[in-house]
Amino acid sequence: MKTHLLSAALIALALPALAAGTVDTSSWNQGGGEQDEALHLTPNHENGIEVYEVCSACHQLNGWGLDDGTFPQIAGQHYNVIIKQLADIRALNRDNPTMYPFALPSEIGGSQSIADVAEYISNLPMNPNPGLGAGDDLEHGAQLYKDNCVRCHGENGEGDNEKFYPRIHGQHYNYLVRQYQWIKEGKRRNANPDMVQQIQTFTERDTLAVLDYVSRLKPPAEMVADPDWVNPDFDW
Repeated sequence: MKTHLLSAALIALALPALAAGTVDTSSWNQGGGEQDEALHLTPNHENGIEVYEVCSACHQLNGWGLDDGTFPQIAGQHYNVIIKQLADIRALNRDNPTMYPFALPSEIGGSQSIADVAEYISNLPMNPNPGLGAGDDLEHGAQLYKDNCVRCHGENGEGDNEKFYPRIHGQHYNYLVRQYQWIKEGKRRNANPDMVQQIQTFTERDTLAVLDYVSRLKPPAEMVADPDWVNPDFDW
């Protein structure tokens, strides 16, 4: 087993488009480099398993992360989104200094490995019991989501693979809150600038309510694992 740890949220999946509005893809998703290379490669499933063994130390063998928000659920995330986020971290377009040394090509391989692990993760079944918020302001959260988030993330938080908008349904509430704050404070340099601008007007109540609502959005049943599911690729 590889012993290197991809720590602090490997492919810490962002919310680059939580807010509605016109998206300037040239500013937050310029592409190029390893992102474009990986997107044009045919994934190797067996190598994806090997690379994911490194990731599993933080994201767990099932890809479900931790509900305290330290590590996000990455299972079932869009293939293109995973490639973008990992390529951005490696290119220093997204700051993640704890993860960065372990995400280097010398540790996990080049563009082919990005494609391989992205394919593997995108096909893992999702967590049936993600961490939730308090559940005490959901009507307000639902309205905020309808008014601000649907255009990019969809009615049910399903995102859009082709547009690089991540799935946010089924994500841990505490992780959503942490990433949202980093985007608002400018720590997520690869975030959609439309979102960065729009959420500046959100109050603390708005933030907690909408993210609590998001954490309760349900992925399609066929994408969700049974609560006792164990990843057979690591069932030794």
